[in-house]
Amino acid sequence: MLKFFTRALAALAFLLTPSAYAQVAQDADPALWVVQDEDTTIYLFGTVHALRPGMSWFDEAVKDAFDKSDEVMLEMVMPDLAALQGVVMKLARNPGGPTVTELLPEDKRAPYHAALTAVGIPPAALDGFDPWFPAITLSGLSLTKSGYDPEQGVEKVITQAAKDAGKPVGGLETPEQQLGYFDGLSQPVQVKFLVGTITELPKMGESLDALVVKWAKGDPKGLGKLMNVGMADTPELAKALLYDRNARWADWIAERMKKPGTVFIAVGAGHLAGPNSVQDYLKKRKLRTRRIKY
Repeated sequence: MLKFFTRALAALAFLLTPSAYAQVAQDADPALWVVQDEDTTIYLFGTVHALRPGMSWFDEAVKDAFDKSDEVMLEMVMPDLAALQGVVMKLARNPGGPTVTELLPEDKRAPYHAALTAVGIPPAALDGFDPWFPAITLSGLSLTKSGYDPEQGVEKVITQAAKDAGKPVGGLETPEQQLGYFDGLSQPVQVKFLVGTITELPKMGESLDALVVKWAKGDPKGLGKLMNVGMADTPELAKALLYDRNARWADWIAERMKKPGTVFIAVGAGHLAGPNSVQDYLKKRKLRTRRIKY
């Protein structure tokens, strides 16, 4: 049972935030923004959390902005699996029941069991958790099984580059906070999240490939439109995982603008696309973002 739980944790580390995945090797020119005043510069870069080898994105304006920055801020600094296990056991466990299987509609139970079996996890291994945990686990393991590699993800590359350059790396959130957003969802929404995951698994790769095409072309409007299709069905999920966080990050940026220096902020591309984006909230705080063209 422990080895299956460990695989689930690895999947969780893969998919803690909204992301997109690359289908083919190509040159990418993702969107990049900047907020500036007399003595402070903050770059905003949208990330994808896993890519296949061969996509070139850490160059040109993105690399230039990174090189000019004194510090790097990510959504969070990823803990090791042991620390992540402690957070999951604290937040996601539901030993008193009902089980995940019992919470699912009857017509979704067999597909759920089949989906877990397909990625090598017995359904009983995750039945004692809240529904959000198997939802994320299924998404992560299904995509890694298809060949997507979190080691090729943007955060991994940026973190290593910052380490090599001696730049400090911080997180806008802690692991407890990020997982707490999922755990704080109402039970009906968590079940809906899991049902949607089960339903979308067969075409998940195709859907996410479409997202990464928009990301690679530097098309946040197109990316936002694709994301909003799913978010409209679960407004509570969108509020907890995107909009409220975007507002808090805008507050962080507004406060950071009071101090001199240059910061490179890299967060999931979905947070910088569509309505209620970080840029929208910055505008409400009288801060103007400028798209860097390259």
